[in-house]
Amino acid sequence: MKIIILAISLLLLIGSPAVQAQAPYYQGKTITFITGSPAGDLFDLYVRTVGQFLVKHIPGNPDVIVQNMPGAGHIIAANYVYNIAKPDGLTLAGTLATLYIDQLVGQPEVKYDWGKFTWIGNAGKSPMLLYMRADSPYKTLDDVRNAKEAPKCGSTGISNSGYVVPKLLEETIGAKFNVVLGYQGGGAVDLAVEKGEVVCRAFSIEAYFSREPFHTWRKKGFVRILVQGGKTRDEKLPDVPTIHEVMDKYQTPESGRRLVTAMLSAEEFFRPHFGPPGIPPERVKILREAYTKTMNDPAFLAEAKKRRLEINPSSGEEMDTLIKEVMVQPPDVIDRMKKLLQK
Repeated sequence: MKIIILAISLLLLIGSPAVQAQAPYYQGKTITFITGSPAGDLFDLYVRTVGQFLVKHIPGNPDVIVQNMPGAGHIIAANYVYNIAKPDGLTLAGTLATLYIDQLVGQPEVKYDWGKFTWIGNAGKSPMLLYMRADSPYKTLDDVRNAKEAPKCGSTGISNSGYVVPKLLEETIGAKFNVVLGYQGGGAVDLAVEKGEVVCRAFSIEAYFSREPFHTWRKKGFVRILVQGGKTRDEKLPDVPTIHEVMDKYQTPESGRRLVTAMLSAEEFFRPHFGPPGIPPERVKILREAYTKTMNDPAFLAEAKKRRLEINPSSGEEMDTLIKEVMVQPPDVIDRMKKLLQK
């Protein structure tokens, strides 16, 4: 009889909430990782690579699936995560870092508050560059400034570097560009350049050195780089002036320099990964710790190197601080941002 009572007691204990609670929350679950890019774009590759290794560092070893949600320059994906995804720690996202600009200037499509997302971490930092087809008549920024017809650049939307960088050059040094909007992803813009629909594009230095068609383009001399972001020249582009050097050359006023700083702040958190607002603190802690472990995982770093993904991470806590800083801009800067982004 004592044995039977003991067995029943053990069964009741095992079935109690206290014991069940010891099972990892993520055990048997699936994390959905959303990206605002089409499959194969660089943001998509980052999400897939990070997601593949992130789950290995989460207690319970959940599964992961990637959902592509392209359109409106990643705004569709951000709106979905903010308004529809449950704050249960099972939905994460990787989008353009420049989406904060859409919010600051009051774009009507924006249905999110950039500062309220749950920041898990950032995989990379990268300044921008602007390339131009080498067979175009625009050999330098002086040529762009003096041209009778502005060169056509391609972009997915107005908040990303494909639009922002040409418009900043217009605003700060008087170089005119005709930016064609509406491409579904960076790959579509590059294809348009190959076809001659447009002749230029602005995007990250990292992307330019990480994948095709740029490896082939560099070998063939298909494009030339006219300007790069950052305060110092990237070692891979030692002969290309920075936007700050260009502003020095043309004696851009301080107000223009503040505008550049505000618009290009995303260079410091270029590959952000986040979840919806309101994820319980204990799950945020799990995700952030797993992200940090992922960024230091030799197997992840080897895979990133194999895929030519540059890893220069920031923690979720660092992201919180960066985002709070960038979302506070003086009224005069926001007014200039709005003017710059008028279609």
